[in-house]
Amino acid sequence: MTSLPSSVDVAIIGAGAAGLGAAHALHGSGLSVIVLEARDRLGGRAWTVQASPEVTFDVGCGWLHSANKNSFVPIARQLNFEINTDLPPWGDRAFGDVFPEAERKDFVLALDAFYERVWEAAEKGTDAPAADYLEPGNRWNPMIDAVSTYVNGCELDQVSLLDFEAYEDTYFNWRVRAGYGTLIAAYGAPCPIALNCNVTLVDHSGKRIRLETSQGSLEAGAAIVTLPTDLIADEAIRFSPALPAKLDAARGLPLGVDDKVTLALEGAEAFPKEGNLRGATMRTAMGTYHIRPFGQPCIEGFFGGSFARELEDAGVGAMAAQSIDEIAGLLGNDIRRKLKPLYESRWAHDPFARGSYSHALPGHAGDRALLAAPVDGRMFFAGEATSPNFFTTAHGARDSGERAAREVVAILSKP
Repeated sequence: MTSLPSSVDVAIIGAGAAGLGAAHALHGSGLSVIVLEARDRLGGRAWTVQASPEVTFDVGCGWLHSANKNSFVPIARQLNFEINTDLPPWGDRAFGDVFPEAERKDFVLALDAFYERVWEAAEKGTDAPAADYLEPGNRWNPMIDAVSTYVNGCELDQVSLLDFEAYEDTYFNWRVRAGYGTLIAAYGAPCPIALNCNVTLVDHSGKRIRLETSQGSLEAGAAIVTLPTDLIADEAIRFSPALPAKLDAARGLPLGVDDKVTLALEGAEAFPKEGNLRGATMRTAMGTYHIRPFGQPCIEGFFGGSFARELEDAGVGAMAAQSIDEIAGLLGNDIRRKLKPLYESRWAHDPFARGSYSHALPGHAGDRALLAAPVDGRMFFAGEATSPNFFTTAHGARDSGERAAREVVAILSKP
């Protein structure tokens, strides 16, 4: 990695997908660049670990969503990463009879009808909570809300209708066999990065920008800020002079929570590869389970929204315990002895994230563009929260970094 210089043309704050996208886009521009990263690793909310000798686990993002438009797909191929194009498990790969096919079809019809009502309402252009378009009294409403916690990181009453509809989903969902986090770390490896370098102040009162960090200070001609919205909103990084419009926009785009846990599965051969497990449970506080991803001897559990926050607050191991209890309730108590906790995410408690990905609060769909807007031709903003159509995704973040880099070059290349 790179030591901290005293002066650069462009300082990029954050070595997640957005910061790395910006650094790549600035390569060859003739501008000197440094990426400042508070963590001791690259990738931000993209992180792959070896949970056991047999299990590779994406602690953060794991799917190449909208893969036919995902900029990490050609990057993966260029870097010789194996891409898996099998259908995702949340389709028709239900395991067992805990969620009978007739009920699954009934649920899908209710979910599709909800999406249709949301689309029709969004066409009128007036924002509202997406929850307003749940059919009153529909038995599937809690599970539709649970799906929102996985997709948006929060319940539907916190989701902007217009923002919900703005997301572009092409329904191509692929994976990287070695892990999405591994791919993004490899993508960032050539970039000039100072790790363990936490930025606390961006002073843009003078001719050049001064950045105070845990490793000292440096000056830059321009700065690209790629921090998660909750860090901006909570003023974990201070701007001088203050930027109240940016703080307000960040507060309108809070991070939801989407957490994952992986459990070792003894006797995995008796279970299908790439299976999906969830019950017809009429509550929002529920998990959904992926059996043997890539054929690995494990089960991954997914939790979102306020339920995920509650599990994090309950302490390390609570998510694994909840998963084992739910799986035993679905498949029988004998499976308990076959399951062993390996690894779990805790994004809400991560000091450099404070959540998983952004959602626009009702009435705040326009805050993505407000957050993305440059300030004084010297300060630029990127990150998944600034993506107009691919927010919540790693490729949306990467593309936003590339967009911010183009803005920098357009300004700094002028006489």
